[in-house]
Amino acid sequence: MTATNSIDLHLDSRAIIAVREFDAPRDLVFEAWTDPEHLSRWWGPTGFTTTTSSFDMRPGGVWRFVMHGPDGRDYQNRITYEEIVRPLRIVYRHGGGEDVEPVRFTTTVTFEALEAKSGGKTRITMRMDFPSAAERDRVIKDYGADKGLAQTLTRLNGYVSANVDERVRAASRARISQ
Repeated sequence: MTATNSIDLHLDSRAIIAVREFDAPRDLVFEAWTDPEHLSRWWGPTGFTTTTSSFDMRPGGVWRFVMHGPDGRDYQNRITYEEIVRPLRIVYRHGGGEDVEPVRFTTTVTFEALEAKSGGKTRITMRMDFPSAAERDRVIKDYGADKGLAQTLTRLNGYVSANVDERVRAASRARISQ
């Protein structure tokens, strides 16, 4: 299956809703969200890199990071985790404070296991809720948030696909050595 992004801007004028299916088991897709080493390899739109300065993934914990744009601009970010239900859901607030980009929203990411056979498949639904329709539209216009979200999920797909391939190779090596 070729994975594609679905970005919905019409269901709720205050939200950006993305859906993507991955040819990877839910635990692997969830794990990619839980460690700054993983996040640094896929977080952000095409051409961006991410540097983490602090990471505390628990309710009330904060992830501070900088997204480095391909044009040389740095985007300071702060995420505060509100809820983590392994491996089903992550809820976080983005923004807050004078020292980060002036963008505030709450995101709910759900991880749905689709198939248990052949390694499994996962569907992510990512809903970004903004304080108002005008604020959502500003973030889309000023930051390209809808396109950036689609590119970020495409990068995540590449990252988990490579890790699924590595898991298969490692399992095969283990069987051969027995």
